[in-house]
Amino acid sequence: MRQGQNWTFALASGLLVSLVEPVLAQHDPEAAHSNSVVGSEDEVSADYAAPHQFGGPSSVAGQLKSDHSAQVTPYWFGGLTAKAQPYYGFKKGVADRHAFAFGADYNAQVQGANESLGEDDAAGGIIRVYGTWTPLGRGTLNTGSVTFKVENRHRLGTDIAPQQLGGEIGYIGLTAVPFSDAGTIVTNLYWQQSFRNNRLAVIAGIVDVTDYVSVYGLVNPWTDFANLVFSTDPTIPAPNQGLGAAVRGTIGENFYLLAGLSDANGDPSDPLDSFDSFFTTNETFKHVEFGWFSSYENRFSDNVHLTLWQVDERAAAGVPDGWGTALSFSRKINDRWLPFVRAGYAEDGGALLERSLSAGVGYFPKGHSDVLGVGMNWGRPPSEPDGPRLNDQYTAEVFYNMQLFQHTNITANIEWISDPALNPEEDSLWVFGLRARVSF
Repeated sequence: MRQGQNWTFALASGLLVSLVEPVLAQHDPEAAHSNSVVGSEDEVSADYAAPHQFGGPSSVAGQLKSDHSAQVTPYWFGGLTAKAQPYYGFKKGVADRHAFAFGADYNAQVQGANESLGEDDAAGGIIRVYGTWTPLGRGTLNTGSVTFKVENRHRLGTDIAPQQLGGEIGYIGLTAVPFSDAGTIVTNLYWQQSFRNNRLAVIAGIVDVTDYVSVYGLVNPWTDFANLVFSTDPTIPAPNQGLGAAVRGTIGENFYLLAGLSDANGDPSDPLDSFDSFFTTNETFKHVEFGWFSSYENRFSDNVHLTLWQVDERAAAGVPDGWGTALSFSRKINDRWLPFVRAGYAEDGGALLERSLSAGVGYFPKGHSDVLGVGMNWGRPPSEPDGPRLNDQYTAEVFYNMQLFQHTNITANIEWISDPALNPEEDSLWVFGLRARVSF
């Protein structure tokens, strides 16, 4: 690493240890198994060998946990789930005997726009295989585990994948985040180690920083919002999956500190090249996040956090260095409503937007596993030094995620885009989408 380039990670790591260690030294290990202590929430799935979750709902551990949980399915053909029980029993047996939990899913997304500069429809599919193996500390809160995820992202009968539709309609952003035609890629392959009853955890390897940076309760692009302005923060230029490391510590019972760095030139289609890129170019993305949650169990829904990031210049890609900050607030009310407000600022660095403000709400109908989401966003595109300032963009999205039966859900969504920055001839555009997910 070039001297001084990774100051963010070093400073935050030192601060983390200095703040967390005094608290840990006073912590009672016997209390770690009560519902009020950090780390205990993940024990509900201990029989499934899922490691103590580092990332958010869309991470491998979060997805395994969600897929293994019982879903309320009052819709058609719900009884067919019973026919698949021998397979799921086999999976559970492997996890119980070998501490190896695995899953797979197929996701499909179809989108169409009412107006376009080029293509106006797109369809794509993604098959994923993912899992964890926990050879160390099984049955305790101090586990060592390997997490992996391999994906194949492809088009489905259209000239473009949904991730490209935004550019076709003159919109600076993504109307669908993961649905590209990247082919076969490795998006996770890392070691996670938990210490001090999971109050301190470290990951290192091939990571996806969007799994854990500026996460909130409606961040999952497989089941929640489709547009990038709501599923991540568009002012954070998160790199593609590549070599990286992060450390997370809990301070007291309600605060946490997260810090990390990763290769700014990550290439999941060639994960071995990420090692050479990381140590040769020394162009990295660094982040520090400080946050509050009401309880460890509700750390993604009841969450307020401030994220700071800095990225080095990417010489080969012609992207300047930059920095920025993001603020996020969400709080679940009566176990049914999840309002959120998220804001971000970027100074160069290749971010899609240099200013962003999002607000919305998620609604969880009583007695169902469904989710209704509504969001509004204002975004200011980056300005070119010698060019005219682009118009501010406004984006709205409404989605409904319906659980058909235990391992199948579909999501319908509508996106409204006002003043697309690269299509000044159009005052507003509509994008209609349908997404399906089947897990195995």
